[in-house]
Amino acid sequence: MNYRSFRGTEISEIGLGTWQLGSADWGVVNDDEAFAILQSFVDAGGNFIDTADVYGSGISEKVIGRFLKTTTKDLYVATKLGRRHDGSCGWPQNFSYDGMKAHLENSLENLQLSQLFLEQLHCIPTDELRKGDVFDHFRKLQDEKLIRHWGVSVETSEEALLCLEQDGLASMQIIFNLFRQHVADEIFEKAKEKNVALIVRVPLASGLLSGKFHEGYVFNETDHRNYNANGEAFNVGETFAGVAFNDGVQLAKEIAAILPGDNMAQLALRWILDHDAVTTVIPGASKVSQVESNTAASDLSPLPTEVHAQLRDLYNEKIKAKIRGVY
Repeated sequence: MNYRSFRGTEISEIGLGTWQLGSADWGVVNDDEAFAILQSFVDAGGNFIDTADVYGSGISEKVIGRFLKTTTKDLYVATKLGRRHDGSCGWPQNFSYDGMKAHLENSLENLQLSQLFLEQLHCIPTDELRKGDVFDHFRKLQDEKLIRHWGVSVETSEEALLCLEQDGLASMQIIFNLFRQHVADEIFEKAKEKNVALIVRVPLASGLLSGKFHEGYVFNETDHRNYNANGEAFNVGETFAGVAFNDGVQLAKEIAAILPGDNMAQLALRWILDHDAVTTVIPGASKVSQVESNTAASDLSPLPTEVHAQLRDLYNEKIKAKIRGVY
């Protein structure tokens, strides 16, 4: 495993996304399976874990919290807030100082931690980012030692550029993959200038860039790849990176024909890592074999320049026009 600097802390360039460990939106992952996934990740040298308070309404955070008690490894846990709609929570009260502190303290309790390595805004409305109060709340929570760093998870390049103007921003989580290549042109250099860590989510386009699906494949009713396939529940970009499923299956075949190897998922992750502005990539996993494959991408050699050029040509000619939703 190779590591990259996150504001002076060396974190694994392949992290672990844990939406799956919430046992909602992807199917059920029991505690034994979740612990095996986390242990496999740590055994491979991984040390950066990303979660959110809404992943299974706290289930993902609680599983990670229990796992942290079983290991002596130095692990860096990031979570997210802002999307809860339970009880008295919701928009806009989620974005008050009291609301953010309450949600942060709940995450700390779930994770059994006294301080978070990283707390992030979880794709909140653009107007709240423009208003800017949420950033002041984060600065206050940082002064109170509840968080070490704060960052944002955004949907669009407009939001990314808006957040990059904020002093103290440590990280930005973005969708970036072979189905969403233009993001590098729009924000990567500015993020480097500002020393803002880039955390890449949806790196395999919800599994499409593994090359393992066929047209007409039917996902379980509780899987977001079924109920949000066309953006019915939340931003369509969070599912298949905004590309319609059957289109994505065909485009993945064209990408696979360019990539120099058989393990498409690994090579798709390697493509992301070839961008030096990227700090870490956070593919999720619902089984140990996926963790082993994903983490091994760190050991691959960079892709040849001509392969990058061919992939960008394919993107410009056939893929970008098929992206749906805001980006």
